[in-house]
Amino acid sequence: MADVHDKKTRSYNMSMIKGKNTKPEILVRKFLYRNGYRYRLNYSKLPGKPDIVLSKYKTVIFINGCFWHGHKGCKYFVVPKTRTEWWLKKINGTIERDKKKMNELKKLGWNVITIWECELKPEKRAKTLNDLFVFLRKL
Repeated sequence: MADVHDKKTRSYNMSMIKGKNTKPEILVRKFLYRNGYRYRLNYSKLPGKPDIVLSKYKTVIFINGCFWHGHKGCKYFVVPKTRTEWWLKKINGTIERDKKKMNELKKLGWNVITIWECELKPEKRAKTLNDLFVFLRKL
């Protein structure tokens, strides 16, 4: 199946995708703040530059887009039909980099939480945020 957009439109659409301050990130940040948790954003002194760092709890949170981070078994991760080899190389590289950074953080004694974009969709959001709250309360 061919792309529904021409190259110029597809290029523009892809260039508009943000890497910071995404809707899923903002959802989690507002939830944390509302519940009294204070954090740092995109802390570059830690491996992987975590989206959210809760220093007091020695915990980092990554909020991953299902497509960009290759969320296996997720309906939002669909391998593109055009330039498939290029996309798979890019996404698999991201998956490997994520694993490496996660291991580095764990070796440094950090708790690592990954929240997937699909886990913040309306039908799963309450459970995901409650699980996060329960996890943090135990620390």
